[in-house]
Amino acid sequence: MSNNDFNALMPLLVLAGASVLVMLLIVARLSHRLIQLVSLLLFVIAFISLLNIRAMLPYQVGSLFMIDSFGAFMIGLIIFSGLAVNVFSYIYFQEKEEGPKEYYVLLFLCTLGACVLAVSNHFVSLFLGLEILTIGLYALIAYLRARNHSIEAGIKYLVLAAFSSAFLLFGMALVYLQTGALSFAGMANVIGAASVPPLLLTGLGLMLVGLGFKLAVVPFHMWTADVYQGAPVPVTAFIATASKGGVVASMLRFFAAIDGFRSEQLQVVMIVIAIASMVVGNLLALRQSNIKRVLAYSSIAHLGYLLVAFIPGGDVVPQAVSFYLLTYFTATFAAFGVITILSGAESDAEELVHYRALFWKQPALASILSVAMFSLAGIPLTAGFTGKFYVLTTGIGQGFWLLASVLVLSSVVGLYYYLRVVTTMFAGTRDLLPGPPPKYPVFLGISMVALFVLTFALIWLGVYPDHAIGVVRDLQLLVTAPATSFAE
Repeated sequence: MSNNDFNALMPLLVLAGASVLVMLLIVARLSHRLIQLVSLLLFVIAFISLLNIRAMLPYQVGSLFMIDSFGAFMIGLIIFSGLAVNVFSYIYFQEKEEGPKEYYVLLFLCTLGACVLAVSNHFVSLFLGLEILTIGLYALIAYLRARNHSIEAGIKYLVLAAFSSAFLLFGMALVYLQTGALSFAGMANVIGAASVPPLLLTGLGLMLVGLGFKLAVVPFHMWTADVYQGAPVPVTAFIATASKGGVVASMLRFFAAIDGFRSEQLQVVMIVIAIASMVVGNLLALRQSNIKRVLAYSSIAHLGYLLVAFIPGGDVVPQAVSFYLLTYFTATFAAFGVITILSGAESDAEELVHYRALFWKQPALASILSVAMFSLAGIPLTAGFTGKFYVLTTGIGQGFWLLASVLVLSSVVGLYYYLRVVTTMFAGTRDLLPGPPPKYPVFLGISMVALFVLTFALIWLGVYPDHAIGVVRDLQLLVTAPATSFAE
């Protein structure tokens, strides 16, 4: 490995080294507080290390990784997700009986796996990153061993993730059989233009099934609500953001490399998945009285919205996808941050009844959660509106009017369950709300600062999005242009 390779992979190496360092701190029997602070510092170092690779982009590390501006942006977004989860984790796990120290090792490994996915340019690195991410999530989801529904969620995710990995591997095997290559660039050079071979199409379809399980799009969504409800709140936030962001980035890089957007069969399948995700996700969320399940089905709908920008293909897709993920991540962390602060030692604040009259008791938390709900709903002057508008214009610009129409209509349906959360917080009087659970003042203060920053970002991206849009417009997804492409 050359010095340039080492520098290009520095964020990934910091995350890998951080997991080892935290294990050594656990062996030294340091306190939970110190381990959390060290973990927080290591996440900051990993994020700062991204600044050192800007001058060398784009850079290819062997045939496994392609680190371009899009990949660097996604790595930054994923590390930011791990940083946010780390901030909220102390006050959540300190009150639990389970020892929370090993939790940070798993968090670093999951973040590493998602980052590997974001820059993967080869089937080996893609599968390696996916398994590092998934295996860590098995343990994180079932981390609260004293809660039966947490163990149930972990087992359900384990079984379904194993099935999805089998589909993915079988699909990779068929693609390799047809193309004789494992690198994305190598596949692009041998895919013929005259027709799409049935074996190749079958392999791509099986891969789409495997990735669909990871993204929890319809009809591969059945695990989502139960896992979101059973997992610890910070882990649920990570599943909803970083894990899906890494899979989306790798999927986009693969389809761009093989020019898969031009395959009419794959396009029809993805259009059906996008429409079904938008419709089913919003309709199922209407019936929920558990806010974690509401956000679970909401995430299914948001992945459907994201596919509206993904399906058309072209140079604008990485930009629209990046900006939408930025707005979605920010709103999701603001919502789950409030849930984390309100959760107690015995149970999470997940039922809507827990939020009745919240505004009259804790107006700051209620206001933050309201802004997060408005953004997820796509209300104007919030980041969510700008993100949906960007996605909508991308779809319309390529002539996908059906997808754009379903996006608008399903977003109207989604207004109901988002606004129901907001109205619940304003209903009743101060006397209806029990006192807040005891928290640790210093870490509660850090968490509140983080929530205020997220809320400010949601409003800023909604009112003045020009700077952020300018940043994402400079992003480039570097692929080796195939000598031939799918037949139109």
